[in-house]
Amino acid sequence: MAKQSSGSEPAIDSDGTSNGAGAAIRGPLSWGRDNMAIPGPSNIPDRVLRAMSHPMTDIYEGALVDVSDRILAELPVLAGTTGKAFMIIGNGHAAWQMAVDNTMSAGDKVLVCESGPFAVIWGYMAEKSGVDVEVLPGTNRTPVDPAALQARLEEDSDHEIKAVLCVQTDTASSVRNDIAALRAAIDGAEHPAMFMVDCIASLGCERYEMDAWGVDLTVGASQKGLMVPPGLGFVWAGERALAAYENAGLRSGYTEWADRINPSAHYEIYAGTPPVSHLFAMVEALDMIAEEGGLEAIWRRHEMLASAVWAAVDAWASPGVVEFNIADPAFRSTAVTTILTGSVDAGRLREMTRYQAGLTLGRGLGDFVDRAFRIGHMGHGDAPSILGTLATVEACFRSMGAPLGGSGIEAATIAISSHLR
Repeated sequence: MAKQSSGSEPAIDSDGTSNGAGAAIRGPLSWGRDNMAIPGPSNIPDRVLRAMSHPMTDIYEGALVDVSDRILAELPVLAGTTGKAFMIIGNGHAAWQMAVDNTMSAGDKVLVCESGPFAVIWGYMAEKSGVDVEVLPGTNRTPVDPAALQARLEEDSDHEIKAVLCVQTDTASSVRNDIAALRAAIDGAEHPAMFMVDCIASLGCERYEMDAWGVDLTVGASQKGLMVPPGLGFVWAGERALAAYENAGLRSGYTEWADRINPSAHYEIYAGTPPVSHLFAMVEALDMIAEEGGLEAIWRRHEMLASAVWAAVDAWASPGVVEFNIADPAFRSTAVTTILTGSVDAGRLREMTRYQAGLTLGRGLGDFVDRAFRIGHMGHGDAPSILGTLATVEACFRSMGAPLGGSGIEAATIAISSHLR
C-alpha cells in the first residue's frame, strides 16, 4: 500500500499506478527537477522568475511606470495590431469578461464557434452576463468549418448576431482554426458581426496577425507562450470594438475601459494597484522574445518542436492504442498536441510519468478525460526538453506494455536532426 499524506494527488503503488487514497509515492527516477509538459501554465524561464523577485517599488512614478509604458507599447506587436491594448489583473477568463463587458449589452446575440470546449466556455460566461448565446456546432476533432459559419450568418438576415467568438487554438482538442478563412466567411456572408478571437493558448507560439486577418478583438493571457505566471490578461481592441464600447451596456467597474483608455494616473491602467511582480516578469519575457529574433523566430521554433512531437506520435500510432486527436496536420496546433490513447489507460500513464519519472503531462479535458493526454510544447522550450519529454512518455508506454507501432523517440530525433545546422 502506498504511504499516505495530506496531498491532493492520487496515491501511487510501486508500479506507478494509483490506489486512489489521496497521496503519492515518488519513484527513484523522479527525484530531479520537476519537469512540466502541460499546455499552460508553461515553464517559466529562470530569468523571468528572478525578475519577479524585484523589490516592491513606488507604484506612482519611477521604474514601474516605465515598465508599464513599455509593455503597453509592445503588446500590439505581439498581436499584430495597431489597436488599443488593455491589461487586466487576472487569468484568461478575466480577459474574456473584459471583452464581453465592454462590447456587449444585455440581450445582444453572439455566435460561438465550437471546436473543443474553450470557445463554448467563453460563451457560457457571456451568457451569465446576460448575452444571448448561440453555438455553431462543431466537433472536438476538427476545426471550425468556414462554410458552416458563412451559411449561418447568411441566414441571419436581420443581423441579430452582434459578434462571432472563436479560439485560434483550443487547448483541450489542440485544434488550430484558420482565422483568416473564418474572417473571409463573415465577409462572404456580408455580415456586420464583430470577429472576436481567443489567442490565450497560441499567442507567442503560432502566427497570429490580428489586423491582417480582420479580427476586431483579441483576447490573450500571460501564462502560456508569453512565459509569465498566470495573473495578466490582455485584450486588444480594434476600431470596431472600440466603437461598440461607446454603446455597450454591460460595463462593470473593474473591467471598464474608460479610465484605462486615457488614464489620468498610472494605477488606472489596472483599476487599482498594479501587479508589480508580474510587470517586471513581463518585461523580462519581452526581452527574451527580442533576443531570440522576434516573433518570426519564435513561431519557427515552435514549428520545429511540434514536428518532433508529431513524428513521435506518428511512430507510436497503432489502431485503438495511440492516435492524434487532430488527424490533419494543417489544423494541429504548434503549441499543444492532444493524443488519444484508446486501450491504454491515459490516467495511469500520466501517473506513471509524473510519480515514477518526474514528468507532468497535460490531462484530457472535457470529453477527453481518461482517454487522452496532452503534451504542451509552448513557450520556453528547446530540443532537450522536448526529446526528454517524448523519451519519458515512450519509456512509460513500454513499461505499461502498450503495443506501439514503433519508436517515437527515434522518429523525433530524426525530425530534430533535420532542423540542425
